[in-house]
Amino acid sequence: MSNRRDFIKTAAVAGLGTMIAPSMAFGKNKNGEKVKIAFIGVGARGIWHLNNALLRDDTEVVAICDIDNKAIDNALKYCEKHGKKKPQVFGKNEYDYRNLLELKDVQGVIISTPWVWHTPMSVDSMKAGKFTGVEVSAAMTLQECWDLVNVHEETGSHLMILENVCYRRDVMAVLQMVREGLFGESIHARCGYQHDLRHVKFNNGVDIYGGGVEFGEKGASEARWRTHHSLHKNGDLYPTHGIGPVAMYMDINRGNKFNTISSFATKARGLNDYVIKHGGKDHPNANLDWKLGDIVTSTISTANGETIIVTHDTNLPRPYSLGFRFQGTNGLWQHEDGYTAPGGNLMHIAGKTEDHKWDDAKEWLDKYDHPLWAKYGEIATGAGHGGMDYFIMHEFVMSIKHNVAPPMDAYDAAAWSAITPLSERSIEEGGAVQHFPDFTRGKWFKRQPVFGKNEVYL
Repeated sequence: MSNRRDFIKTAAVAGLGTMIAPSMAFGKNKNGEKVKIAFIGVGARGIWHLNNALLRDDTEVVAICDIDNKAIDNALKYCEKHGKKKPQVFGKNEYDYRNLLELKDVQGVIISTPWVWHTPMSVDSMKAGKFTGVEVSAAMTLQECWDLVNVHEETGSHLMILENVCYRRDVMAVLQMVREGLFGESIHARCGYQHDLRHVKFNNGVDIYGGGVEFGEKGASEARWRTHHSLHKNGDLYPTHGIGPVAMYMDINRGNKFNTISSFATKARGLNDYVIKHGGKDHPNANLDWKLGDIVTSTISTANGETIIVTHDTNLPRPYSLGFRFQGTNGLWQHEDGYTAPGGNLMHIAGKTEDHKWDDAKEWLDKYDHPLWAKYGEIATGAGHGGMDYFIMHEFVMSIKHNVAPPMDAYDAAAWSAITPLSERSIEEGGAVQHFPDFTRGKWFKRQPVFGKNEVYL
């Protein structure tokens, strides 16, 4: 999976042409019309979603919104390059997106904005009757988690959390193995977000990778907003890349649920050390009291008796890794190295691999390749993040076409995002156990798994 640094580097070097690919042909709505989509936020993340919508023959981008004029100009260039008509543009102020939501012809809305806007914009979008897709994490507080669920239930409008790692090829192959019983009964999993983001949290828009130490008004891109969370919050700020796939393996919200969480954080030293090394000990940012511990570790228990260890590690030098491990009564899959590192995928299956030794997982992953990848893998290449972004847009559009709930819905958005506020509270209380709300209000017991199974999406 290309990480954010890879994307920025590629875009900076190659410019507009880096994401242009042959058009994708698909069927349209039942009435023959294209699915009409609008985008709120077309910056570093939103531009990927916009590009993937423009590549499709069954979608029409009718509106875009961003308060950054450079982002708007860049998005319009993409529309022009793809030969699509110019969408309506919004962004006069932070609330101009509400005028976009008044457009009656808009069916779906993709939200890729700073975290604090995700829930308010999603709530407004659902209230406007739009099929809503929101980037991760979907919510920052427990009240926001409930807001997503309550508005979905009150309006009947659907919400899809756009967690692309759930569609990673090896992740979906392991899902096939889990469902076919290869690992036996589910026992334990590990996952997390382990990604050196110091270059993202500090930059000045010029020297993004080698020494920028500014953020907020002096920063650029995500440094304008993301770094403030590290200054003021201490918890797992970005859990869904890891927990999303694990939740699918364990049927969370569909026959199982998160029960409790207990979290601990190390001391905070990484960001201070980075500023001193690149900006000097006399730089104003070198004296800030960062609240986010360099490594946050959470242990989650489930209703079905499993445990999950989730790690957040973004302030220290390290290779990228989501640290996946899934273990059952008959063996385990483990992916501890970075996504592009050789030998990162490992398997051990009792009776099928050598005792006490790892087996390279490549043959296993090829054998259990998920039907979605078998069918769309070739066309997904180049769509972003190793092809995962293609499936996000594809299933978002297909859900609208068929007027069905998305495979990752409002209940998933709430449960996965709740890790952030619950971990904060647990750390504040010395690791005290916190209980997850049942956002499904008991429906989890009878709900059936749909991710990667519903024929609509195939």
